[in-house]
Amino acid sequence: MQAIFKLYGWNVISYEPIHQGLINSTYSIKTNTGEFILQSINHKVFKNPAAIDANINAISDYLLENHQKYLFTHLVPTQSGITLVEWESSYYRAFHKIEGYALSVLDNEHQVEEAAQQFAKFTQILKNFNAQLLQDTLPQFHDLNLRYHQFTEAIQKGNAKKIESNKEAIQFLKANNKYVTTYNKFIENKEAIKRVTHHDTKISNVLFNKINGVEKAICVIDLDTVMAGYFISDIGDMCRTCICAVSEEEKDLNKVVVDPLKWQALQKGYLHFMKEELSSFERDHFFFGGQFMIYMQALRFLTDHLNNDQYYGARYEGQNLVRARNQIQLLEKYNQLS
Repeated sequence: MQAIFKLYGWNVISYEPIHQGLINSTYSIKTNTGEFILQSINHKVFKNPAAIDANINAISDYLLENHQKYLFTHLVPTQSGITLVEWESSYYRAFHKIEGYALSVLDNEHQVEEAAQQFAKFTQILKNFNAQLLQDTLPQFHDLNLRYHQFTEAIQKGNAKKIESNKEAIQFLKANNKYVTTYNKFIENKEAIKRVTHHDTKISNVLFNKINGVEKAICVIDLDTVMAGYFISDIGDMCRTCICAVSEEEKDLNKVVVDPLKWQALQKGYLHFMKEELSSFERDHFFFGGQFMIYMQALRFLTDHLNNDQYYGARYEGQNLVRARNQIQLLEKYNQLS
């Protein structure tokens, strides 16, 4: 750590790990010249850290030129002027620390609306930025065709005992492959536009702060998955994490319910900035955004369970099955909103 600090020219007073987040290792750094966030990028997940660095810098340059007042996590260069440090087979980058806090659970509709506004504002303010300049940091990340193909392979080649004991979940996902058809019709339509999309809009990726006593979402964070994409990706992950009071880890399916008031707040918040940007065809697929993402996550979790937890891993036997059943329940409850 001291070697990294030296590259930035920091006289460090104290530092401590931040345990929120599953992928990267993150530290809060206090120096004599200010506070910073230092992250080690998990390059087992992100195999091309340079692409992440290039994407964030491209957006950063655009915002500094066109929207200087927009609150953004600009990268901090080292003393030699680089923003991605490779050190002993690890990759590091730093940001100025922004005063605020992240939430793991949303207590009310106000928080949902605020979060949705910030994700929408991020895409809207970059509407004139050429999204095709962005590199794919996780190729085919939200490609439903790929995820369904991986699922069909798993039910043919996966763990035979697990396949036999999970026929009901397998049949449910096969019976609902209509979402794959809808997805293909959506992406093939000329009115479905690829924009700068966050791709990981879970609630913990928005910073909140109290402004004049009112809780406000102030900016989006964790930009590693920012790529050109469809708005349904961002809507979908918000649906998964903002309108249900429990996470995908909940085993008690009776607790997996959808709050219609939070769903309305999500729509209101997102459309506050994006209503005029979306085509009528896209607006007609707003609800589908939730179906698309919840279904895809159910596919991915069950696929991993059948493949003996090769992708997500598992802290206990059957964890990915719990997650898959959770998302199947969430999809059924979500569909009751329509």
